[in-house]
Amino acid sequence: MSDQPMMLPQNVPGRFYVTEDCLACETCQQVAPNNFRYGENGLSFVFSQPSSFEEEKQCEEAVTNCPMEAVKNDGESAK
Repeated sequence: MSDQPMMLPQNVPGRFYVTEDCLACETCQQVAPNNFRYGENGLSFVFSQPSSFEEEKQCEEAVTNCPMEAVKNDGESAK
């Protein structure tokens, strides 16, 4: 059994995602409002992967600033 937190199923496919460790603190939504929102379960999820350099920077900021380390990036920068 893995100790890794599960990715929330609401995340759209792509390299950025939110795990079940989310506290619903709104940090990711504040720094990347075009990419994160609340789901029916009250937790944040990625509803849109970044489509610009600016959005990519904002999503990286969400990864860095998440107090629970629930926002993840498991891939390389989009080309």
